[in-house]
Amino acid sequence: MTADCLFCRIVAGGVPARVVHETDTVLAFHDITPQAPTHVLVIPKAHFTAVGDMDPATAGDVLQAAHHVAKAEGIAEDGYRLVFNTGRDGGQTVFHVHCHVLGGRSLTWPPG
Repeated sequence: MTADCLFCRIVAGGVPARVVHETDTVLAFHDITPQAPTHVLVIPKAHFTAVGDMDPATAGDVLQAAHHVAKAEGIAEDGYRLVFNTGRDGGQTVFHVHCHVLGGRSLTWPPG
């Protein structure tokens, strides 16, 4: 845990979150600024700064939890997107690995 990390504080219970899934190793909660009708973040409970820092077991737990969330949120059948932003130029704003689970509408590009 890192004291100045927002997601570490959520894991510790110091910051509230709308949790949708939790295991011993991961936590999934609704994004506070959703970019799609369904927008859930899946994070490892242990602090990893970037996706490449995770060990394979933790990465697998995050991906398995993301699929569980998609099924629980009712978006697995129609399709969903998983996004990891890594580093400042990659759009990462919270430097604790997180997987965005997005769905509930068409996410094809270009839209339409």
